[in-house]
Amino acid sequence: MTKIVFMGTPQFAVPSLEMLLAEGYEVAAVVTQPDRPVGRKRVLTPTPVKQAALDKGITTVWQPEKLRTSETIEHIRELAPDLIVTAAYGQILPKVLLDIPRLGCINVHGSLLPGYRGGAPIQRSIMNGEPKTGVTIMYMAEGMDTGDMISRVEVPITDADNAGTMFDKLSAEGAELLRRTLPELLAGHVQAEAQDETLATYAPNLKREDERLDWTRSTRELFNQVRGLVPFSGAFTTWNEEVFKVWATAVPVTSDAKSSIAAGLDVVPGTVLTVSEEGIEVKTGDTSIFLTEVQPAGKKAMSVRDFVRGGKMTPGTVLL
Repeated sequence: MTKIVFMGTPQFAVPSLEMLLAEGYEVAAVVTQPDRPVGRKRVLTPTPVKQAALDKGITTVWQPEKLRTSETIEHIRELAPDLIVTAAYGQILPKVLLDIPRLGCINVHGSLLPGYRGGAPIQRSIMNGEPKTGVTIMYMAEGMDTGDMISRVEVPITDADNAGTMFDKLSAEGAELLRRTLPELLAGHVQAEAQDETLATYAPNLKREDERLDWTRSTRELFNQVRGLVPFSGAFTTWNEEVFKVWATAVPVTSDAKSSIAAGLDVVPGTVLTVSEEGIEVKTGDTSIFLTEVQPAGKKAMSVRDFVRGGKMTPGTVLL
């Protein structure tokens, strides 16, 4: 039986681990990130992959803070796995680890490589307005997501999608693609394809500045930005010098927006044009956008219908 070490951390990786177990593969050990404090009470919480492993009866779970300098590599060497499977593990694997399994190390990556290499491919593809993304299974190399591609599947991105829905879709598609790919790989029948470096793009991990709304951008760009940040961090602007988070937006249809946009032609982007239960309409770089779910400082996220009942935001307010 093929002996596998599985390396992954977030919920995205859980279906791939569960698939391996359901298909009868021997998952000899799991490597994941350390438990982290979560929530306001800072409760030490295991990663989704660790919890799934424990729930499935896997007792060998290693959680090195820094894989490169930890004893985990020697533990894996002693285990002598045939294959290492990774999915959103969160650290780059050193060459000394890549060389251990006889069948190599493969990764389930949430983009259509060579596009969107890096730690935030799903969010960045939505934020950039891509019409599709997908999953690539690749051999791992020393560079970041630079290895030869084994298989891939395309998944469309619709306007109804956000980072959360796409994580779920790609997580499931990745597990299914892995299920179909492994038998061919183990039989030595795959023909991996080198990535075209001239087509490589990058998706670095998100930073705080990626969450700030720049109202001079187009309506479509702002709509995509918010979708790419939900349900994780959300986007934000400032109102009365306090953080004002935005969790959902809508693009006005042309007929509904004509009068308010015309009235707002001489105002700066970020100016509130109308306030109603339909949304807070804000001037953008080209037209306007409705904020439909918001979160004032110190409050919970709420629908705009609940927010406008307070009556504190009025047309002419400028969000910065």
